[in-house]
Order: sequence, then structure tokens, then C-alpha cells
Amino acid sequence: MSLAAGIVGLPNVGKSTIFNAITAAGAESANYPFCTIDPNIGVVDVPDSRLDVLHHFVRTQKVIPAAVKVVDIAGLVKGASAGEGLGNKFLGNVKETDAILHVVRCFEDGDIVHVHGKVDPREDIEVIELELAMADVETLTRAHERVSKKARSGDKDSIVERDCYEKAKTLLEAGTMLRLAEWSEREREALRPLFLITMKPVLYVANVAADDIGTETAHVAAVRAHAEATGAGVVVLSGDIEGEIAGLEPEEREEFMKELGIEESGLERLAHGTYDLLGLQTYFTAGEKEIRAWTVKRGTKAPQAAGVIHTDFEKLFIRAEIYSVDDMIAHESEAAIKAAGKLRVEGRDYTMREGDVCHFLIGK
Repeated sequence: MSLAAGIVGLPNVGKSTIFNAITAAGAESANYPFCTIDPNIGVVDVPDSRLDVLHHFVRTQKVIPAAVKVVDIAGLVKGASAGEGLGNKFLGNVKETDAILHVVRCFEDGDIVHVHGKVDPREDIEVIELELAMADVETLTRAHERVSKKARSGDKDSIVERDCYEKAKTLLEAGTMLRLAEWSEREREALRPLFLITMKPVLYVANVAADDIGTETAHVAAVRAHAEATGAGVVVLSGDIEGEIAGLEPEEREEFMKELGIEESGLERLAHGTYDLLGLQTYFTAGEKEIRAWTVKRGTKAPQAAGVIHTDFEKLFIRAEIYSVDDMIAHESEAAIKAAGKLRVEGRDYTMREGDVCHFLIGK
């Protein structure tokens, strides 16, 4: 499955700096609002050391990691949903994503202008969330108008949709993000085609000063408290440091991170945080042509996992032969894994586990 995340935040919070660091796409970043005019889009490989482990034992032509599309839109300001700043033109780009990466400024720097004149993470978050909510209200209002006529004529589906849109609009106007509300499956079906932004899970990215890495500052604590209260995730990083890391060779990068006490790069933490947020996991295929990471939802059955490779594979699935990366480390070859009785044969009811290495047997 493909995965996309949208980066939002006020101007000058470090969105484009972080985007540059994780994508190496060269998005412009500067000390003035609306530096990003067109949305920057990058496709980022998801770092996974297990791919290197498998490649050590299974020599193959290529190694293909999972990927995430990252969309960095212009900094939003108060009134963006009504056309202020660069307006709501760019909110449409967020609608097409699976998750929101909300970058929050958690550093003090008099040389970098803050649009509100002071650093206040809670206030900044509220401004952005209000704009996202108002954009959704506009979407719901249009949808409500569209279905109301059919609902008045007694069309059952339209009645459900109309009532669902009214419920969602009321919640937003009361200050409740839609992802926090209880929804029946029928209501979710009605809302899904609207691609509402406040239905999407959120990962707050607390952008701190380089000197504050490893320190729980008051600004970071404020972001974390809000995230815990709203069921969101948090990743703390320094955009400046991530920019330095991105520019280093792998050996230098490892040494630099070790000196700073950083175990994972910002990209790794963002990827893992997004996967956790969306309830995703990884499985691998390893053969003569390639080793590849595949992304599926937790709880996915083996036939559906095979269907991620090719839609026909789900229908024609017969069985899966599965081992773990740890099995490969212990036995050093697939033949040895099989000889040790560690190669499992699983059928249609098997629920995929994180890190499974699979061979799918497909019929004709």
C-alpha cells in the first residue's frame, strides 16, 4: 500500500527545513512567511536495518525499502481557511494524505520571525487546528447541501449522509476534532469520500534548538500534553541537526549521531511514528531478483498481504511459507531455516506478524 503524510504548521516553524532534511529534495527554506508557495512533494525511503540483515544472507540484484510520500505545504496562518495568506488552496493537498505531520516551533530564536511575535506551542497548535477544522466545515456544508434534497425525498442513504454531515459539522463548531469522535462504520463510509482533514491521525513534530536535544523543555512538554489529551503522537527533533545529518556520508552520520546521543535519525523516528499512528506494519519478500519491504495494516491476513504485491495474488492465494529475520540471523540461509523446522507454512486465516519474511504460493 502507498502511504502519504502532509506537513502542516505556521510559517517559520521549520517545516521546509525538516522536509529538506528527510527528503533531500532541496525545498527552499528562509526566514520569511510563505517561502513555500507551491507544495513540495518528496518520496522518502523508510529506513529499515532488517533489509541490510536479509541482504547479508540473501544476495540479490536489488533491495527496495518501503516508501512514504511527504507533502510540505505553505505555512498556514489565522484565516487561511477563508483565504488569508496563501489561503485554503493548499489545504486540498493535505486532504490526499493518510496522516498529518504537524510541525510546532519549540525553539527560541530572535533572528527568526514568529508570525505571532512569541513562541507559544499550544496557541500555535490551536491556530492551525482551527483552520483545518474550518476547512472541513466548508467541505461538510457543501456536502450537506448536495444530499439534502434527496434526503427530503426520502432516500435512505441520503438521510444517513445528511445526518452524519450535520453531526460532524456540529462537533467541529464545538471545537472537537473529528478523529476524536465516535463513529459507526456506516458513518465512516459516509465521511470517507470527503477526505476530511480533521479525521486524519496527527503526529506532532516538536522542532527544538540543537542545544535542547534530549531535554524536555517547557515548550516540548506543552506539545506532549496536548498530544496525550487528543490521542496524537509526538516526535521531538531539531530541524537544524537533521539537516546536518542528511548532508553526511553514512559513516560520518553514524559517528555524528553517536556524539549527540541520537539513536535514530529524524526520518526514522517520523517513519516509525507514522506507522504506529496508522496501525501499519512491515513484511518482507526475499528472492533472487530482489529483497523488498511491503506495508500492510496490522491484523491483515496472508491473502490480503499477498494482494499488496499484485491484486490477483489475493484471489489466487494458496499458502505462504514464512520465517522471521531472527531465524535468518540464527541459521544464515533459507535452506538451513527449513532444515531446522523454522519455515512455517500458513494458510488463508494466518494473521501477518511484524517482520515476517514470506514466499507466497499463488495458483493460476
